[in-house]
Amino acid sequence: MDWIIRGRKELSCSYMEAGAAFLGEDILACIQGGDKPHIGCTVQAVPRPSLTGNGTISATSSILNLTGHKDEALCRRLAEKLCRETGRVVVCTGGFHIDNMKPEQIDEVVKALDGLADEIVSGIAGAGYRSF
Repeated sequence: MDWIIRGRKELSCSYMEAGAAFLGEDILACIQGGDKPHIGCTVQAVPRPSLTGNGTISATSSILNLTGHKDEALCRRLAEKLCRETGRVVVCTGGFHIDNMKPEQIDEVVKALDGLADEIVSGIAGAGYRSF
């Protein structure tokens, strides 16, 4: 398995990394960072027609969390974006941990993840993989 793209963002409080690889037609994504990278959550996002009826793709997600971990917010955000943008089944796993994070640090982490997600989507398109 080859990683399509791996990216890293330096943060004021630490770092965040994300990457993605194809498993057949599906996508495996991973997030890690902070002081204690770990697996705190796994999200599977499955594409479906949007309930709005406007022809866009949405995602239905299933989540496995480790007790007490808050990594769902990040893993779900990445899995669902990749799923919506590509129309493929996506599994995202990983974890980001910093003790006593401040609200502005959380915002910085989310913005970093959004940037990495955009890089992954561009990397998928640049590698010649088409959306379904």
